[in-house]
Amino acid sequence: MSRPPARPHRQGALRALFALLFIGAGLLHFFRPEAYRGIMPPFLPAPGVLVAVSGIAEIIGGMALLIPRFHRFARFWLIALLVAVFPANVQMLVDYRARGAPEWQLLALWLRLALQLVLIWWVVLATRPPRERRQWRGYGPSAPGG
Repeated sequence: MSRPPARPHRQGALRALFALLFIGAGLLHFFRPEAYRGIMPPFLPAPGVLVAVSGIAEIIGGMALLIPRFHRFARFWLIALLVAVFPANVQMLVDYRARGAPEWQLLALWLRLALQLVLIWWVVLATRPPRERRQWRGYGPSAPGG
């Protein structure tokens, strides 16, 4: 059974959407740093510096998504970034719970933690090489055993 043709326009749209998301989020680190410092886990040193570094990292990752030769770099960079900021998302949930936030806010924060895995998967999908290159590299329908 043959697979449907590649849809590079969908992948390009996903990359562009992610680029805007990461660049925008990175810029927010500089326009609203207090919001990000407020969710920094207390065991991490220099929260202001870490907020700036993570903002720059998001901007770099978003820009790399826009340049085809950097897609592979963007994949690993953004996955590492999403893993690195996970403790801040956990800290936000811990802080909200400690101050007695409404259940719907706690649920939203739990969903935010799960969304981190979805974002990682979407980064993988957005940065996969085109089908032709995947076949050339030894995977895909023309690969041995494929």
